[in-house]
Amino acid sequence: MYESTEVYFNGLSDSFTVSPILADFTLFGTNFTIRWYGAIIAFGFLLAVLFGGRMAYKWKISLDKMLDVLIYGTIFGIIGARLYYCIFKWELYKDNPLDIFAVWEGGLAIYGGIIGGLAAAFVVCKVRKMNFWNLLDMASMSLLIGQGIGRWGNFANQEAFGTNTDLPWGMWSSKTASYIMSHQAEFEANGITMDPNKFVHPTFLYESIWCLLGFFVLYLICKKFRKFSGQIFLCYGVWYGLERAIVEGLRTDSLYITGTTLRVSQVLSAALALACFIILVVLLRKYIKNPQPIDGIDFFLEEELRKEAEARGETVEKKKSKLFQKKDKKEVKQTESEEKQDV
Repeated sequence: MYESTEVYFNGLSDSFTVSPILADFTLFGTNFTIRWYGAIIAFGFLLAVLFGGRMAYKWKISLDKMLDVLIYGTIFGIIGARLYYCIFKWELYKDNPLDIFAVWEGGLAIYGGIIGGLAAAFVVCKVRKMNFWNLLDMASMSLLIGQGIGRWGNFANQEAFGTNTDLPWGMWSSKTASYIMSHQAEFEANGITMDPNKFVHPTFLYESIWCLLGFFVLYLICKKFRKFSGQIFLCYGVWYGLERAIVEGLRTDSLYITGTTLRVSQVLSAALALACFIILVVLLRKYIKNPQPIDGIDFFLEEELRKEAEARGETVEKKKSKLFQKKDKKEVKQTESEEKQDV
């Protein structure tokens, strides 16, 4: 049996009973345990995949190719998340490097997962001849779904919380108190003062709300204001980077740059948000000067299209129309070819 814990919120008179275990059962003489953390992560991942599949259908992207991206992106995403964590916690693994493979014991970093997943997706897109930037736009919205739901796994484990607070939504449990008491030396080394008897910031909740809200914001931008491939991904970088740069400063379990009190994710998030914002502004200004439909052609090709149209005595609009028709015919032939191969 696993002990449940009572969770209290500063502004509420009632408490919540939370257990990290969803179910224990025996199958063919073997005991199995399903944790809430894993179940919630899996549920968020499933919803993200279903949304991505729906978008792929609407954007006429081959589901077969999307499946390749999903498989390799997931595998290398997990590898990247684990390596990222272990690199910045090397003192825990340098004497027992085989512990790096013990993923079930915890220790995955979201930025490492994103880097690993994107690297795999880039390679797959090159091999399978897919528009990498369209894929990033789609994945950005899916990521926010998975992140927003997945953070509730931290609530089940009573982890990933922040510093002390007197706010009405401040959280306290015996697990948060125990963690604080056992990590006082680390807090002191990083210039953090923590009282185990006081409420703490539920930072998992902050990120969950921000990510789910971000999904709706990015989806609206995608439907109404998307001007070029990669725009939604840049918006994701600004939205998530800004949130993480702020919330990470409240966390008590951050990874730190060796020899400093600088949080890795906070520095990376701030840099990501700033870089994406600058690139987004530059590209939007470029689009305003040379408006270009989004359907299959990025506005970066506007100048090349104009030159080719002038050389042939055509208008740019006529040249674009021909390219769209050619693209549609190519997609139809490719789909028919893939269907024949499946048969």
